[in-house]
Amino acid sequence: MPLSENEQRLLDQIERALVEDDPKFASAVRSTNPRTYLLRRVRRSLLLFVAGLVVLLVGVVLNRTPLIVVLGVLGFATMLFAASRGAADLRRIGGRGGEAGGRHPSTPHRRTRTSFTERIEQRWRRRWDDH
Repeated sequence: MPLSENEQRLLDQIERALVEDDPKFASAVRSTNPRTYLLRRVRRSLLLFVAGLVVLLVGVVLNRTPLIVVLGVLGFATMLFAASRGAADLRRIGGRGGEAGGRHPSTPHRRTRTSFTERIEQRWRRRWDDH
């Protein structure tokens, strides 16, 4: 989503102030690639998924009824969390959502309904544009 001229000007001012205040930090932030961060998160999600699978299998192998249920639920919940987090990060890397890999501003919307956060952002912009 493109920024308005006022927002872009404010962002430039903040960036200049940051560079003047702490140039070492500013250069470190500039050199950071969000894609690398997301790939690291996908790898961690994969490891967490495998750990959840191991917990689930340990619960089945131990063959104690109450322990099977507890470890089964724990392993499944871990796997579900890891899979959803990894899928969200993969979508962001692929450019189908999120800030790090979002769609290009010139591409048209494919959805007719707007999400809650998009509606809030539109209201926020209208509020400041009216003043």
